[in-house]
Order: sequence, then C-alpha cells, then structure tokens
Amino acid sequence: MRKASVYYKNQFAGILTETDDGEYVFQYDEAYIRDYPAAFITFTMPVTSKPYKDKRLFPFFEGLIPEGWLLGIASKNWKINPNDRMGLLLACCQNCIGAVSVQPIHLENE
Repeated sequence: MRKASVYYKNQFAGILTETDDGEYVFQYDEAYIRDYPAAFITFTMPVTSKPYKDKRLFPFFEGLIPEGWLLGIASKNWKINPNDRMGLLLACCQNCIGAVSVQPIHLENE
C-alpha cells in the first residue's frame, strides 16, 4: 500500500491511497471539509466526506504526472516504470506547478 498527503494551496486537503489490491482511494480530511467546503481540488472531485474510489488513478492526479521527454527523464532518473503511475506521482509531484502538491507518506513497513 502506498499513500500520499494531498495539499491544495499549501493546505492539507486529504489522503490518496493505492491499496494492495490496486484500488485508488481519495478521502478529503475532516478539518478540510469543515473549513474549506467549497475549495475542491478538481471539479470532478467536489469536497465531500465520502471517499472517492476507482480501479485506476483518478484522471486529475494522472494529469499531474509529466509526459513525453520529461516522463522519460523522470522514469530513468528515479528508476520508475512509466506504467507505475502512483510511483511517478509520488516522485514527481511534490512541487507541481499549480495549486496542488502530493507528498509521499512513508509507511513503517517500507
């Protein structure tokens, strides 16, 4: 399982998880829901207490991952398979252009 903290305008917004079964879950943080109910990270994922779940990485997060020659450099530099979308997101999207950043959460068993 891999997890990441998702920040919107430097405010902790929620947790993105890739489960051991390959499912993706995004859950807004309770404090974020309370304090920023209209500050969604993307139109397709409005602020809600219900978790978002999908068998593929959500399109919004896919869009943060580099493409083309930048993807090649990132993949080669960090030795990450270009098909490992969560791995690329965790490696490349800590300081994205725009309002959202993704910070890896290092689990104890890593």
